[in-house]
Amino acid sequence: MTAIPDGTTTDLSSPEQRPGRASPRAARGRWDWLGVLPYFAFLTLFLIWPVFYLVSGAFQDQAGHFTFQNILDLSSPSIATSYWLSIRLSFASAAIGTVTGTLLAYALILGGMPKWLRNAVTTFSGVASNFAGVPLAFAFIATFGRLGLVTVVLRDAFGFNLYATGFSLFSFWGLALTYLYFQMPLMLLVITPAMEGLRTEWREAAESLGASPFQFWRMVGAPVLAPSVLGCFLLLFANAFGTLATVIALTGSNFSVVPILLFQQIRGNVLYNPNLGYALALGMIFIMIFSNTLYLVLRSRAERWQK
Repeated sequence: MTAIPDGTTTDLSSPEQRPGRASPRAARGRWDWLGVLPYFAFLTLFLIWPVFYLVSGAFQDQAGHFTFQNILDLSSPSIATSYWLSIRLSFASAAIGTVTGTLLAYALILGGMPKWLRNAVTTFSGVASNFAGVPLAFAFIATFGRLGLVTVVLRDAFGFNLYATGFSLFSFWGLALTYLYFQMPLMLLVITPAMEGLRTEWREAAESLGASPFQFWRMVGAPVLAPSVLGCFLLLFANAFGTLATVIALTGSNFSVVPILLFQQIRGNVLYNPNLGYALALGMIFIMIFSNTLYLVLRSRAERWQK
């Protein structure tokens, strides 16, 4: 023990109190940073550097000179049509996925379904929300194509010709139906915590005051869930907006959404203009940033309301 002029004492036998020596906690803290180095390396290589490369390429011509022409070309009729088609397709699939996913989550969490069914659906949703690309396109062609299983069964067993009604798997609504396969499970997964955040005490308090179930949902349940539902809708919109493999595997290059147009500019033999492709990607990044920022704002508000 060593006396201090103010009357207190300190134990210099402790490593933390010895002058000129770092405490084990501080030394351990320096080594802990090694654990996050792979994350920052991954972030730099696959997010920061590609975005920087896209931004610099979007403001250059094919000779490497600075230009705004690529950005101005985004307002051309063909490119504007592709953006509008992608926005409409993403909006439609996100809206349908939001409604159906919310109803499914309500049935599983608040509808009194058995626990084994909830676990089974949640497990399947975790797989289906990441199922896309060529396997998903093939599955829908084998199911809802002109000679698909469901199409043939409806025609032969019930005399109902699905394609005679104007439906086509390779059309706008056919793609929206295909997107629904991974949009609805994703909605179920992200809206489940908000559904579980609706406390039983709120319903009991409303019932004790004479409120009907409709009044509870109109005045309590819906306002509390609204930020979460809107935020999940924006997440589904961003998820659909960047989808390429499913569209190109299902329709080839005949359905001119922005990712396909971007692919044609970078890898195509006729429309080869990589710098215009970088500008297209930059426009997609701005749309994704806008939707994801709104999603984070709404999610933070929903979490604050549910505390």
